Amino acid sequence: MKTSEIRELTDQEIAERITQLQEERFRLRFRAATQQLENPMVLRTIRNDIAQLKTVQRERELQTAKAS
Repeated sequence: MKTSEIRELTDQEIAERITQLQEERFRLRFRAATQQLENPMVLRTIRNDIAQLKTVQRERELQTAKAS
């Protein structure tokens, strides 16, 4: 997911997407512990997507706090 795509999302959509990715990451980590994954790079991709989403979310929080 690109940063420009993330910035187009609303705050609620970002929060929902973070939750979805965290759940997916949990399931994949659990499956990786019990069997081999087809594409282990997907774990890294999900982790990076979560980090990007949280970064944009934090930037917006700081902008809101600064404006107040």
